[in-house]
Amino acid sequence: MKAKLLQEHGQKTFALAFDAGDEVMAGLLDFARQHGLAGSHCTAIGAFSDVVIGYFDWEQKEYKRIPITEQVEILSLAGDIALDQSEPKVHAHVVVGKADGTAHGGHLMEAHVRPTLGVILMASPRPLQRQMDWRGRLGAHTVVRKEAGAIQGG
Repeated sequence: MKAKLLQEHGQKTFALAFDAGDEVMAGLLDFARQHGLAGSHCTAIGAFSDVVIGYFDWEQKEYKRIPITEQVEILSLAGDIALDQSEPKVHAHVVVGKADGTAHGGHLMEAHVRPTLGVILMASPRPLQRQMDWRGRLGAHTVVRKEAGAIQGG
């Protein structure tokens, strides 16, 4: 993966270029650790040789893994990076399109790039803290600011 800093002041903006064979979630997490990212969001376009998406099972409180073992194009990919127990955690959702025109989407668990993936990552100067929220609607995560005047989810 190659990275370029596009904007340095205030909200930093990076362009990331993943190469064929790169694993996306591991690459994003490594980049977040190397650059001390604690409050970021990203979007991406490109394609995968294979991908595992997740569907959140409300009753089991865990993700059902759904492997797609064929070439797919990314129709939409959006995510965030926030702190979870003081470590960065990547949380992303993806919709991919197959050659027959069908689309499949869910939580991005793992994916291998082919031929390329371009990511625009915007890093806030203020950290975000991830907290579990099992109360309702989404049943996954709520992201809140650590400082006073927090954004309360739910």
